[in-house]
Amino acid sequence: MQSSKTSPRFIISGGGTGGHIYPAIALADEIKMRLPKSEVLFVGAKGKMEMEKVPKAGYQIKGLWISGLDRGNLSSNLNFPLKLAKSLWEATGIIKEFKPDAAIGTGGFASGPVLWAAAQKKLPVLIQEQNSLPGITNKLLKNKAFAICTAYPDMDKYFDSEKLHLTGNPIRSEIFLNLPDAKTAKSNFQLNPEKPVILNIGGSLGAKSLNDAWIYGLESILAEDVQIIWQTGKLQYDNIKANPVTHHPNVHVTEFIYNMKDAFAAADVIVSRAGAMAISELTLVGKPCILVPFPFAAEDHQTVNAQQLAMRNAAIMIKDSQAGDELVKETLSLLKNEELSKQLSSNIQAMAKPDATSHIVDVLFQKLNLEV
Repeated sequence: MQSSKTSPRFIISGGGTGGHIYPAIALADEIKMRLPKSEVLFVGAKGKMEMEKVPKAGYQIKGLWISGLDRGNLSSNLNFPLKLAKSLWEATGIIKEFKPDAAIGTGGFASGPVLWAAAQKKLPVLIQEQNSLPGITNKLLKNKAFAICTAYPDMDKYFDSEKLHLTGNPIRSEIFLNLPDAKTAKSNFQLNPEKPVILNIGGSLGAKSLNDAWIYGLESILAEDVQIIWQTGKLQYDNIKANPVTHHPNVHVTEFIYNMKDAFAAADVIVSRAGAMAISELTLVGKPCILVPFPFAAEDHQTVNAQQLAMRNAAIMIKDSQAGDELVKETLSLLKNEELSKQLSSNIQAMAKPDATSHIVDVLFQKLNLEV
């Protein structure tokens, strides 16, 4: 790429959860790949996971004293106005010192003060919204942004349609495309390559409702001669691994899956939470999925995400409260229903946006008159 301005500066803010952090890092990587001499500075919330994850990805980060509103404990919000005022003052200082050419927000506590301060300095602001139900921060900042890049259609009920770009979510798409041979992948998990496989993804800490459903329904799964790659998460791994029924050759129990490409390739049906980034990955994988939204996510946005797929016949949604009764039954039924499996696979794959990261950076660079 040729540009008359080879070393612009970008400030990126997003954090609190991996769903905000990893898209931000993906965007930074794309910017640095195109403009190696550019400078990228992250701003996060002190004490949150971005303060660890971003430096590990090779980027500098500054922390603000900011946190979200605690809806469950109103008294804990008494110092929020003070935190917000201090964070706005700190963000303004960071903007003044770093002198960015543009600011990017991927959601989370810190992005509010940073994007507001950038807008006050008349800098171009780009918002990347991962979910089908926007977070509070992005809704408050919508008038400050020149562009809002989304993963779902029909977002004009929340944002100005003239600013919207349906880009998808920025992820490392190469991990989820061109999966290896399914039989080889099953063998890599010490499973029978000729038998069907359920893949359970519960996040790094695990999903208790999913784990409990598999524990109580495992005998039914084994009776059907079905196999399971069971990612338990950290909290319940020891107890699940100690259960004798999980020692069956059809069961592969693991706290964390390091080789997701093999896991996706081995799966005939995938069971997952409905976080925005998880769904973006699943659209690229293109396997039949059952989504069990985490009911305590902010504003219950995982349920809205899952509903978006369910109404397009791109996934089956089961409520968290119904997982114990329905998950195993629905999963086994889906494994036997070849026609429905093909429909779900085709429809979820049609929603994939493998070039999302590149598309978002295109929007940004066009605003800055950087050739792309």
